[in-house]
Amino acid sequence: MDSFKVYTQEDIGTYVKTRKGETKLGEKIQILNGILSTDGIKASKAKVVLLGIPEDIGVRANYGIAGAKTAWQAFLNTFLNIQQNHFLNGEEMLLLGHFEISDPEENDIESLRKKTTAIDQLVAPVIETIVKAGKIPVIIGGGHNNAYPLISGTSLALKQKIDVINIDAHTDLRDVTEGRHSGNGFSNAFAHEFLSKYVGFGIHQSYISESLINYSQNNPVKLFYFDDFLLNDQNPVLAFKSAIKGLKEACGLEIDLDSISGVLASAATPSGFALNEVRKMILATANRFCYLHLCEGALRLENGQTNLFIGKTLSYLVSDFIKALRLHNAVPL
Repeated sequence: MDSFKVYTQEDIGTYVKTRKGETKLGEKIQILNGILSTDGIKASKAKVVLLGIPEDIGVRANYGIAGAKTAWQAFLNTFLNIQQNHFLNGEEMLLLGHFEISDPEENDIESLRKKTTAIDQLVAPVIETIVKAGKIPVIIGGGHNNAYPLISGTSLALKQKIDVINIDAHTDLRDVTEGRHSGNGFSNAFAHEFLSKYVGFGIHQSYISESLINYSQNNPVKLFYFDDFLLNDQNPVLAFKSAIKGLKEACGLEIDLDSISGVLASAATPSGFALNEVRKMILATANRFCYLHLCEGALRLENGQTNLFIGKTLSYLVSDFIKALRLHNAVPL
């Protein structure tokens, strides 16, 4: 049965490699010790709550290559062994746990899409609980289908529609009548009135259909094309800072790892943003967002491709987000 596993000290202890004279992040990070409750989350001094969605059902439901479910464990192996120091303190974050999601009995598209809908219903209430407790969820792993329950859960908690900016090579605004999958999370959020405005940042012109261009022109959607950054030799970090102007305070940050060149994902690309460019975007603007979603990255795809750097890639992005919150707020988390 699908569920959410709340971590205990024993759960995370298996990841931490202790060393004399050093303190690792995993030795200080906050946990709830197996019990999920709004009061427990609210009582934590942490501003950020980390959780994983290790699944690739939504990706497969969109005819993609499986593997996104492998990112969460790779992240934990790296992140929990970062040095605990005055630059990044484990007590500034709460490591909540991860969703345990089983595959449907059948592997056909219809079954995968039905299961993706079930994942929506599993994820949204947990996100709603975190946001109601006044915390910022940081969600890692899984397909971009999970954008929908993140948006809906946040919207329900705040009792308002939210805005989203999505750093991605693709819009993920496909037809909602196809059934749920990783390519229509944002269009579903529009359809169910949880999303007020969508900004797609870094969209590749070669991977957007004419119908999606028309959809974007007839909805509260603004697209920044990666091709234009190349053509005009534009600084993407400055463009990103400009792109978020005018967005609501209740604004989610979505980062599809296939927007970063050389990162393993179902739709990996040799041409995209550099990792350091995305890091700069986060460091410059993290205080503007009510959640962070890092999705589609993989340690290993079903076709045999591997990327041993995915854990470190995710750890840099999460660390930057947490550090930037502290810097911009000018007070300890």
